[in-house]
Amino acid sequence: MLTPGYRYELKVKSITPKGIWLHAQEEQVFLPLRECPDNINPEDSIEVFLYLDRDNKPKVTTRMPLAQVGEFALLKVQSIGPHGAFLDWGVEKDLLSPYSEQVHKMEEGRRYLVHICHDHENRPIASSRLERFLVKENRDLSEGEEVELLIWAFTDLGAKVIVNNRYEALLYKDEVPAGLKRGEQHIGYVLRIRADHRIDVTLRRPGAAGIKDARTVILDALKVDGFLPLHDQSPPEMIREQLGLSKKVFKKAVGGLYKDGMIKLGDSGIKLI
Repeated sequence: MLTPGYRYELKVKSITPKGIWLHAQEEQVFLPLRECPDNINPEDSIEVFLYLDRDNKPKVTTRMPLAQVGEFALLKVQSIGPHGAFLDWGVEKDLLSPYSEQVHKMEEGRRYLVHICHDHENRPIASSRLERFLVKENRDLSEGEEVELLIWAFTDLGAKVIVNNRYEALLYKDEVPAGLKRGEQHIGYVLRIRADHRIDVTLRRPGAAGIKDARTVILDALKVDGFLPLHDQSPPEMIREQLGLSKKVFKKAVGGLYKDGMIKLGDSGIKLI
């Protein structure tokens, strides 16, 4: 039996004037005509999402949710009811976040980062108690590995992020570009695995590859008018705001460009040669 809250690839069993019947293991599910793709034929495969309608009956749709069970997403509260808040997750029926699953009481119109899970009756729900669903210590990641990042919250140290829908990690303050927002998704890299097995990440490729990327960023900025008002004494915040680079990476990239004879360094900034 299929479990609600997940995406499935199902085969078309039969086609009727009102829609199509899909194979769903030992049962069938119906997809209304308005949801059917054009030129569909029996035995074709189609991706659908299974959820529960207002009567708690299984229903499929070709509209994909912002997140399925096991994933995190920033969702907007559509309304408040007696049992909790209802969040828009991209399908016809809004997703309930019970009061018991809210860290702070949710408010209509606001967005909250939540984890999609099942309740005791196997119904999809949203929880803002994120720590319950995250692993703090590394189990299978390696330094330099490319990962998926979801921006979680900002602290004095930088940004707390969710890695691969599984791990809690830290993006240090000097790695946080200007304008980064909670709920944004980015490709990142494992910067280091600390002695306590906690994970630090970066938005830029570590090592020589990251410096090469930074050189490109600096050269592209210089091509605008041939000058950048940045130098060794520039505040990290100014470098991050203009280029999205940490000061450490900026200095290494600038040093390489200078040695290659591509830029000229001055007291007021950098000039393109």
